[in-house]
Amino acid sequence: MFVCSCFGVTEQQVKDHAANGACTPRQIASACKAGTDCGSCVRRIQALLGRGACPRRELAEQGKPVLAELDAAGGLPEAA
Repeated sequence: MFVCSCFGVTEQQVKDHAANGACTPRQIASACKAGTDCGSCVRRIQALLGRGACPRRELAEQGKPVLAELDAAGGLPEAA
């Protein structure tokens, strides 16, 4: 099912990006542009992300450098 009609992004694509470390709608937008045009899909993206486990959040809570750890693990580093 499509989440973002503007860019043709599906629920599965959002879930895949989340599994690779995109934990916020902004990080999803950086990964696939979903939510950057009309914005009507942002709430759906938030719902899909939920409050589940997030590799970035878990690393930050442990006091580890987030980008280095994710990059080493094959995650998507966030653009500066």
